[in-house]
Amino acid sequence: MKLRLNTTVAAVAASALLLMAVPAVGMASASGAASKPKPTYVIGYEGPLSGGNLQLGLNMVFAVELAINQANASGKYPFKLQLAKYDDQGDPTISPTEAQSAVANKKLIAVVGPAFSGATAAAEPYYNKAHVATVSPSATNPTLAAGGWNNFFRVVADDGVQGPADADYLVKTKGFKSLYVVDDGSSYGVGLASAVAAQATTDGANVTSAHVPGTAQCTDGTASATEYSAAATQAVASKASALFYGGYYCDLGLFLGALSSAGYTGTIMSGDGSDSSALVTGTTPASAANGVLLSCACAVSANTKFNKAFQNLANFSSSNATYAPESYDAANVIIAAMKAVKKITRANIVTELHKISFKGITKTIKFQKNGNIAGAAIYVNQVKSGKVVQLGLE
Repeated sequence: MKLRLNTTVAAVAASALLLMAVPAVGMASASGAASKPKPTYVIGYEGPLSGGNLQLGLNMVFAVELAINQANASGKYPFKLQLAKYDDQGDPTISPTEAQSAVANKKLIAVVGPAFSGATAAAEPYYNKAHVATVSPSATNPTLAAGGWNNFFRVVADDGVQGPADADYLVKTKGFKSLYVVDDGSSYGVGLASAVAAQATTDGANVTSAHVPGTAQCTDGTASATEYSAAATQAVASKASALFYGGYYCDLGLFLGALSSAGYTGTIMSGDGSDSSALVTGTTPASAANGVLLSCACAVSANTKFNKAFQNLANFSSSNATYAPESYDAANVIIAAMKAVKKITRANIVTELHKISFKGITKTIKFQKNGNIAGAAIYVNQVKSGKVVQLGLE
């Protein structure tokens, strides 16, 4: 009997274990279904991540990374995001290669950038063909919106707005009657300088235009102010009461050193390509940058949450991080478009961006049919005691 009892108990116990095992298998299956991994998509950044204009690229890419990190941490999106970096150095001869690398990434859904106008013009045919939305935080040449690329967007006003505003500021607000307008030969620099010269002439100023090509040495860090000595001498000889430089901070810093050595005493102004604290560190002597006026279709961020998070990630302040807030908005409007579409595809994101209205930290992001931002303001800044300080609207 004892043996039979033990056998019965063992059989009952085995049956109980078997019954318990059935729901356990079902629970494991349900759990596995619930924990199915979210699909991962890539948002790219294309811009200068090496070379003489590195700082502008760093401002932007850290802001994009911040937006992606915050989206992933929120847990409210049915997807995960990764950042892919494409370093074109702001160079239109390099950007096509970077663009082709980007579109070859099958997980890539959209790109923040390209950052520079020339690089954008060279890269856009590849992005357009692959139906990849590009949302530039900084490319301002007006012709970009006339390229026939329905995938092109920008979150800042173009030079057709900025250039005339700069000219009006110098001639009407500041009262300068003679203006020496210099461009660096880049797509951006020529476009901005031409717009300034045209409006200043309309405003009644005596305008002299000059072409001072940017140096390849500036990109690789071997250039010096002596390469701008002749251009500085010509600027002094013009006797213009103000000088406008259309180009980027790397070369302008060298030009400022040469202008100082040549004895130029007029007011100097440049656009958003030079609106960076790196202008000061790239000028020898640094004091030669003091007083320089800088315009930008970008404002210093007043968003304390963004400023703190950016500082923690980038290890430098957002206060002089030109186009960091705009890059943050560019990334977030892409993420908002991804959430809005029924099916995430490159082409669907392009379509959604054409109709989206998104409240960013810089402005409400809404695009015109040609990709231009709908409405923007131009701010004027000035280098004071080695720091770029925002003065207000032009």
